Amino acid sequence: MHPLTWLGTALILVGVAFVFLPILGKVIDLSRIPSWLIFIYRSNGFYFVTSPLLIGLSALSVILYFLMK
Repeated sequence: MHPLTWLGTALILVGVAFVFLPILGKVIDLSRIPSWLIFIYRSNGFYFVTSPLLIGLSALSVILYFLMK
């Protein structure tokens, strides 16, 4: 399998985990997790969860992929 395929699969699995993270956030206190690892935005029942670290790593991997090609 191509390395970019593995990266895509890993990012999809992380995305699925982030979909379930707001549900866990209602049960578990996630405020102790650093904001550079997981950023959670809550507003009127809307939850947005992202990871600045994963965004940076995925952008770096895409840039490296295109530079190596």
